[in-house]
Amino acid sequence: MAGMNMGLNVAFTEFMHEYSNNPYPSVSKRRDMLKQLKNMLKANGEELAAAIQADYCHRSKTESLFLEIYPSIKAIDYCLSHLRSWTKPRKKRVSWHFWPASAYVLPQPVGVVGIIVPWNYPVFLSIVPLAYALAAGNRVLVKMSELSSELGQVMQRLISSLPTVSQFVKIIDGDVEVGRAFSSLPFGHLLFTGSTQVGRAVMASASKHLTPVTLELGGKSPAILSDGMNPAYLPRLFMGKLFNAGQTCIAPDYLLVPAGLESYIESRFAEFINRHYPNLMANDNYTGIISLAHKQRLQELVDDARQKGARVVQFGQEIETVQKIPVYLIFNVNSNMKVMHEEIFGPILPIMTYEKLADAIHFINSMPNPLALYYFGDDKDELKRLEYGTLSGALTINDTLMHVAIDDLPFGGVGQSGFGQYHGQEGFDRFSQLKPVFKKKRIATAAWLYPPYGKLIHWYLRYIAGINLGRNNE
Repeated sequence: MAGMNMGLNVAFTEFMHEYSNNPYPSVSKRRDMLKQLKNMLKANGEELAAAIQADYCHRSKTESLFLEIYPSIKAIDYCLSHLRSWTKPRKKRVSWHFWPASAYVLPQPVGVVGIIVPWNYPVFLSIVPLAYALAAGNRVLVKMSELSSELGQVMQRLISSLPTVSQFVKIIDGDVEVGRAFSSLPFGHLLFTGSTQVGRAVMASASKHLTPVTLELGGKSPAILSDGMNPAYLPRLFMGKLFNAGQTCIAPDYLLVPAGLESYIESRFAEFINRHYPNLMANDNYTGIISLAHKQRLQELVDDARQKGARVVQFGQEIETVQKIPVYLIFNVNSNMKVMHEEIFGPILPIMTYEKLADAIHFINSMPNPLALYYFGDDKDELKRLEYGTLSGALTINDTLMHVAIDDLPFGGVGQSGFGQYHGQEGFDRFSQLKPVFKKKRIATAAWLYPPYGKLIHWYLRYIAGINLGRNNE
């Protein structure tokens, strides 16, 4: 353990030394690194997917390629297409009061960036922030999850084989203790993606050095069905819950439906399972749970709800020797159940009813601010009330999850679901110091601002600034 932490400190110290020698890598070097990263993904996508499969015990290779490798490549392409414009000084307007002068904002690297990666989408949630951090010109240490050990080894080998990237990026493996040491380093910026509980600990560690932190957390993201919703929208809701077996920070965590629609939702969900996941537990496209401990936690949520009066509908049969769990719909849910207090992070969907949209909005607002909010319907008045009457990291209408794949949209939480955004230009800016630069011309025009103060400055304050000075300042 001490050896791992020593290696971590050595890596950080080396990168800080390199940063001090070359604090502003050229745009061409950054472009070269992004291209190397992209080519690595394209050439080794199947190997990366196989490593994820090994860590999960089972995960569809196609799902890993589609949900992780492809959007990572797409994000790198987005960075490449905008890199030159992002790195240029950004001209700012100078008020005539300060003429002759000019001003601009210069984006600069912040030094060494730390990225702490969760286990649920370990390629996407490492490569995408890495791409933005490299685009901004930083050195980067990436701490992989201890639950992604197979992938971590593959990532270490692949990154170290890239001639330029390996000079700017190191993949760090290790357990929780290494993670604690990692979050205590004085990074120029630290990005953590994971649970709210661990996020608090990361922030506390980072505070020792006043390290700027971005926290991408989770929470309970609600989905609301409108009374007049088009049934064609339902598969998008169901798929958002079942991708990666619900182990997605922006998966719909619970569902609010108009009273009386429960049986309809149950039947449509059953149709969806039968069509897209026949023979569920043996279906190659149905992902396993990351660990036995997580599987047990999910089962305890279901058992608790059942004991407290919920009606539980189960799809698939429990198999103790398989690291998967059935899919569950939970009806007659109340606020005393654990399933309404914890982020589920699995294939369990509690369903609550509402009489009026105002009741649903009130319930959502009584909970911590979610990372995402989903609305299914076409009522413009309802949508407007949700847009302006709720606070969430994002709002998606008639779909789930897809907002995170829109490269031009910032991604991040609010309140207990996190703070700070990346993706888009916000991602580049997140890992940059946007330094204001003000340049005064050679001609001196401000001598009248210096003491002793005379009539000119009082005239200015009275007639230009509009300040009532009184007769004593004539």
